[in-house]
Amino acid sequence: MPPVPPPNFSWVEPGLLAGMAMPRLPAHYEYMYENGIRHLVTLTEHKAPHHDSCPGIALHRIRIVDFSPPSLEQIKTFLKIVEDAKAKGEAVGVHCMHGFGRTGTMLACFLVKTRKITGVDAIDEIRRIRHGSIETTEQEKSVIQFHHHIK
Repeated sequence: MPPVPPPNFSWVEPGLLAGMAMPRLPAHYEYMYENGIRHLVTLTEHKAPHHDSCPGIALHRIRIVDFSPPSLEQIKTFLKIVEDAKAKGEAVGVHCMHGFGRTGTMLACFLVKTRKITGVDAIDEIRRIRHGSIETTEQEKSVIQFHHHIK
């Protein structure tokens, strides 16, 4: 099977950070690898299937319960992974089950930090790029609180 993008795949910052649903096929990992992704951040309680099919992609686990917001420490851990990858010229992929709630929340926090925009603006931008992102009021609040934390 030729490389194919994971479901709900899109770049938030091309060549640096992409969001997606859980990759389920070796072809998904091949696609990520061919597109420069060397780090995959898993936000689910369980590892993605076939995560070991592409040894060139390092797996990072940040377990967040479905429909829950990340903690401040989890957000900081995620942003450090992205920052470290960027320093090496490597890209990061991030996923939860479907790529909306937990994934969208982390991506919005990335925009808050890197673009120096408000939490509300970051949520709006992620929802523009990735329709359906950030599913709960608690997830929205976590992005807004992160903005206030780093201000």
